[in-house]
Amino acid sequence: MSNQITLQVNGETRSCSSQKLLPELLQELGFNPRLVAVEYNGEILHRQFWTETQVKLGDRLEVVTIVGGG
Repeated sequence: MSNQITLQVNGETRSCSSQKLLPELLQELGFNPRLVAVEYNGEILHRQFWTETQVKLGDRLEVVTIVGGG
């Protein structure tokens, strides 16, 4: 039995471990958690909740990279 789950990240189907916390998932997908904003199942997820958010089968994430400039 596999402990892999599938979820949507920026419109693409991705798979990961079912025991993954959000910051771990972001790093695994190549995002710098300090430089992104996350929409989790249609709601902006405040950074203070990331370490207690475990991704689940069917979750939808939109990850936006924060870009500095001037």
